[in-house]
Amino acid sequence: MARSTDKSSRRRPSSTVAFRLGRAADRIPPFDGATAWLNSPLLLPDDLRGHVVLVNFWTFTCVNWLRTAPYIRAWAEKYEEHGLITIGVHTPEFDVEHDRENVEQMVEKLRVDYPVAIDNDFAVWDAFANRAWPAVYIADSEGALRFQHWGEGRYEESERAIQDVLGLDEGLVSVEGVGVEAPAAWDQVESPETYVGYARAERFASPGGVVQGERHHYAEPENLRLNQWSLTGEWTIRSQPAISHQEGGRLAFRFRARDLNLVLGPGAQSARFRVRLDGHAPGAAYGDDIDEQGEGVATEPRLYQLIRQPGRIEDRTFEIEFLEPGAQVYAFTFG
Repeated sequence: MARSTDKSSRRRPSSTVAFRLGRAADRIPPFDGATAWLNSPLLLPDDLRGHVVLVNFWTFTCVNWLRTAPYIRAWAEKYEEHGLITIGVHTPEFDVEHDRENVEQMVEKLRVDYPVAIDNDFAVWDAFANRAWPAVYIADSEGALRFQHWGEGRYEESERAIQDVLGLDEGLVSVEGVGVEAPAAWDQVESPETYVGYARAERFASPGGVVQGERHHYAEPENLRLNQWSLTGEWTIRSQPAISHQEGGRLAFRFRARDLNLVLGPGAQSARFRVRLDGHAPGAAYGDDIDEQGEGVATEPRLYQLIRQPGRIEDRTFEIEFLEPGAQVYAFTFG
């Protein structure tokens, strides 16, 4: 979903969303609003002059960006020798994404080898009049923005735009995303991105509703309808995360999609958890971050792929039980 001009309501795309140049800037603005740089010293306008520049807005928990990441990496590698400079602008959504150490870890883990401008104050985002994660902007060697795309998809069109500005006409990169970077099964997704923090929580089904910012004992509802979720045990629901305070705290979601992902952090050094699908171990439906028995460990704040279903997709009830206190849960995404 496109981000509005209200900074309190920045949202990610929940599906493939694309827009051509409209209200966005018509020339590449300077990056002087960045609070730090990774993989590169500060890049000034003089450093970019004479180069074609690809700017990619991202944030490391965003599943929509993760599914575009293999293409950004491939384009950066292939076209560098032709003069392309690729810049990733990391503009955070969640509080854990403001932490430079967390960003540095994810830059290494996700193989982001090109320069990264850390945009904690949204200064670069606003200079581009950007509206969504992910976003791609391509500027020519004179600094004019020649192409813009918000969201996933349109990869051939984006790469052709790179080649056009570089004056090339050749074959396109071959990319196959694996794990969480694999394309979503959009024709099977009937569950929307769902936030757990009270600022944007929807469809919460535990009796009594959300208690904002206070430790509270939540009870399991009698049943969950599609796209409802619930908590069980002692939790504090803050603006962004919900925090589990005891061993055995549970979070459930009734969903329909091939993939279920959860943005979470351990709170402390690690948090062991157990996943169930319709009350049973997930078996062949296990995601990258658990085993067939549903066992997993959160060791860092990021997006965890917990379910990838093979075969027929139908309504299922997902449940995660935290075996240690302190886990922080932010959002569900699907694919």
